[in-house]
This record gives sequence, C-alpha cells and structure tokens, in this order.
Amino acid sequence: MARTLFDKIWDPHVVADLGGGWSLLHIDRVLLHDLSGARALNEIKEAGYPLAHPELVFATPDHAVSSAPGRTSETFAGGARLVAGLRQRAAETGVRLFDLGEDGQGIVHVMGPELGVVLPGTTLVCGDSHTCTNGGMGAYAFGIGASELKHVLATQCLPQRKPKRLRIRYEGTLPQGVSPKDMILHAIGRFGAAAGTGHAVEYAGAAVRALSVEGRLTLCNLSIEMGARAGMVAADDTTFEWLAGRRFAPKGAAWDAALAHWRGLPTDAGASFDRDLLIDAADIAPQITWGTSPEHVLPVGGVIPDPSDAPDAARRAAWTAALDYMDLRPGAPIAGTKVDWVFIGSCTNSRIEDLRAAAGILRGRHVAPHVTAWVVPGSERVKRDAEAEGLDALFRASGFEWREPGCALCVAANGEAVPPGARCVSTSNRNFVGRQGPGARTHLASPAMAAAAAVTGAITDVRRMEAA
Repeated sequence: MARTLFDKIWDPHVVADLGGGWSLLHIDRVLLHDLSGARALNEIKEAGYPLAHPELVFATPDHAVSSAPGRTSETFAGGARLVAGLRQRAAETGVRLFDLGEDGQGIVHVMGPELGVVLPGTTLVCGDSHTCTNGGMGAYAFGIGASELKHVLATQCLPQRKPKRLRIRYEGTLPQGVSPKDMILHAIGRFGAAAGTGHAVEYAGAAVRALSVEGRLTLCNLSIEMGARAGMVAADDTTFEWLAGRRFAPKGAAWDAALAHWRGLPTDAGASFDRDLLIDAADIAPQITWGTSPEHVLPVGGVIPDPSDAPDAARRAAWTAALDYMDLRPGAPIAGTKVDWVFIGSCTNSRIEDLRAAAGILRGRHVAPHVTAWVVPGSERVKRDAEAEGLDALFRASGFEWREPGCALCVAANGEAVPPGARCVSTSNRNFVGRQGPGARTHLASPAMAAAAAVTGAITDVRRMEAA
C-alpha cells in the first residue's frame, strides 16, 4: 500500500501500540537548550534516573544568553545560572555541550541541522515549540513539554498520539522577490492559525523541491504557527549534498547505507492524506503581518483590514484588539508604515542564506537615521562563515549592529527587548502581544523585506528595491 513520508518514519519507530490511537515512540535525537534543557537535566537528577542514551543528546545555550558583542555567559545575569547549570549537568551526564564561542553553539534549531545531528528519517524532540523546524531535513521533529522531556531522557521513548496527515503542495514557480518565509506566511494567512491542528504537515510540490535546505527549514519553522504537530519536507539530492561531510552525519559505508535508506522515504505516488491543500506559487507576494497572530498577514501591497469585514464575531473582536495594540488604522496601506526597529535573526531566518539575502538589499545603502537595526547570526558557524564573506563588515557599514549567536530579540528572554510602543520588522516567527518585549509591536517578514524596511524606515515592498 502506498505510504506517506510521515508513515515511513512513524511506523518503524513504534516500540509498542498503547491503544486508543497512542503509541510508544522511539526518539532518535534530543536537543536541549538553557531554559527547558537545564531544567530537565536537573529534574532527572532529582528523580534519581540516569540518562538512557547521553550520546543521543545535544545541548547548547541560546535563549537566555546575551547577543552583545564580546558577551560571556554572565553578561545577562538572569541567564548565568541557567548556563552554569547546563554546563555542569552536561559534564556530569556525558551530554555533548556546544558552549559559547565554540563551533556548534547557536540557536538549537540552527546548530542541529548544520552539525548533521538531524538526519532524514529520524525522530527528534526538544523542549521548544519550534522544533518543527528540523523537519526540513526529512525528519519527524516536534516540541515537547518539561515532563515529556524528562521521560525521553530517562527512556529514549515517548508516548504519542498519532497525528493525522496534511499535505500542502506549492506548485509552480515563486515570483521574483518571494521567499520561503513568504510561502509559509501566505499559507497561514490563507488557511488559518488552526489549519494544521492535530496534523503532521508535509510540504511538497515543485516550488518546495526548488528550495535550498535553509529555505525548507524556514518553511517548516512556522508549522507550529498553523497549529501543526510537525512540518516535513522529503529529503532529496539537495538534502544529501548539504549533509555530506557534516560532523555527525554518517561516513563511508555508513553513509552509503543511510543514503540507500533515505532515498526510499519520500511519499509514494498514490499515497493518501487526511487533507490535501494546493497553493499556486505564482499567487504569493512578499508578506507582512499587521496584527498579533501569524494569521494576521497580508501581501505588502495590501491594506490593513477592517474588523467590520471579519467573518465572525470572535475574529471581529480579535482584529479590533490587534489593531488597537498595533496602533494601526483599518483601510490604510500597510506599506509606508513607519518602523523603529529591525531584527534579522531567530531560528526562522538567521542562516547564511538569510544573511546573504538581507545583505543584497543593504549593499550600497544605509539604515534610516531613526531605525535601530540588529543582525544576530543563528550560530557560531553562521557567524564565522558570514565574516569570512565580509557580510559583517557590510552590515556594520550599513548601520546594523553585528551581534553574537542566540535567540535574542525573537523571544526577549535574555534581557534584550524592543522598547514599549516601538514598531519592529522582524524575521522571527511570532508577533504575539509582548513577544519581543512588553508593548513591542512586531511585524513578521522575510530577511529581504526586513532589510528594505531598515533602509527606508518604513514597511516597503522589497520588489521595488533592486538588490545591489
């Protein structure tokens, strides 16, 4: 019988059928960071359990560390204890820790794929909702809570209810100026923030196959923002070429055997999904959010919606509250809205390809005088690669601050925040109330759109600005 990519990963990982749609699932990899990871390692110690397989656990500080140039683990005092605890427990348990300044340190969902920790066909968990990012490698990756993380560390297994299967096909060719970030925001805006609830999503179609690995990771990153358990893209030659030679990827005969297995994982022709949605890639324009949910999004050439046009009372109230928080006027064009801050970073858009896209817009231009602009590389490796290409010098010359790897302004858990009332165009994944700091107003966009906003001082259609 024809099977989906999801089924081909799920089925061989089932240790036991628990009944009622539940299975005991084997977990191949665990990623830990300084918030939930440090807590889980402490809790498992207090409970008296050893780690089942410390060699399958990988840790890095990212959430609660400063991104200031020259930072140490003590630069942000609020996170110093967490980093120290992660270091201590990793050393005690044999967990691989990629510490500040080391090759491998970075945002947990950036460093995992770049090290070859995340492989096609694997299952992976982390105490972070954006673990779905890693599905861009052809893995089944999902975020879990603190008690679940403790369970996985102790047993290398996790009880899971099997999700339904949803496929979103992007057919055709993306227009000029449209990025993977625009693809996923367009889907969330069209189908809604609950469209994926209870499902594992496979992204497919010609436009997806044409994406780089970095683009696929971005696409999967916002799967949680449509309520999905996970997002996945089938591995192919693009994936294999990107993975070859990475630190924890298989080598020699093991690589050949893995490759033979991976080539059999893509969804079979004729496989059925619980839902199957289609998007014409030609219909996608550069996107920008206007409200306080990722589904509050529109093409950059659009106008801010009027709550009176909402399809129901609940959304009418949500739109009204969002416009009040964002201080926007219904019916006004979103383009031209003045911005105060620009943030390029996060597990969504902080890889080398993202920085190159932003640099292409910035070359020969300068940040508007009233705008504070930051670029935060996603990992120490991204930072070093960017500096080798001279991108750091370009960003600095254009008026951006070049920072150290970490989550930074995405979640504002490290003492860094957008000031109250300030408007920020951000390449991150969430525009919730207070996400980037109390009272901060966030507009989600691609790296190129963020760069365009930085130099013009307002939300701008990047297609009107030629990359230099």
